[in-house]
Amino acid sequence: MENVPAWVGTDPLMQEYMVNEWGREVYGEQPVFERLCLEVFQSGLSWLTILKKREAFREAFDGFDPEVVGRYGAADIVRLMGESAIVRNRRKIDAAITNARASVALRETGDLSELVWSYRLEESVQLDSEGMLPTQSTESAALAKDLKARGFAFVGPTNMYALMCAIGIVDVRGALGLPN
Repeated sequence: MENVPAWVGTDPLMQEYMVNEWGREVYGEQPVFERLCLEVFQSGLSWLTILKKREAFREAFDGFDPEVVGRYGAADIVRLMGESAIVRNRRKIDAAITNARASVALRETGDLSELVWSYRLEESVQLDSEGMLPTQSTESAALAKDLKARGFAFVGPTNMYALMCAIGIVDVRGALGLPN
């Protein structure tokens, strides 16, 4: 792929994601819920690992439909724990189900997308002295606290900052040399 910064690496799947998806604005309950779940599953792993399993995650989690995932019970957890094509971490699977239920509960006052986007940063991202993105922000810490108070799980300031970057809440593309 042309005009891809070297830091993206050479994997075509990662290049495709970084150039065409990462940092671009994403709205709507289901798309934001999917990205939230993927960030939870990515914790402690490489993003490329998650990208390679993304279609399997979508299939295993019924397209990340919060209403469907929120109705999962013990049999679904057993099924997911046996699904070798996804990350089989019980805490993360439980978090996806918990977060689906919390997302559905948000519908009484809005939706997950509206809530997450309400934490949009006013200024552009500032890279550190080594040219790296910060790992969290005041806004990501506040979002994590708000989500936890609303019943969400496995949402900390770091993975919420990653979510905010991934769905375009934090303007990272220009700062990192990615094409708009």
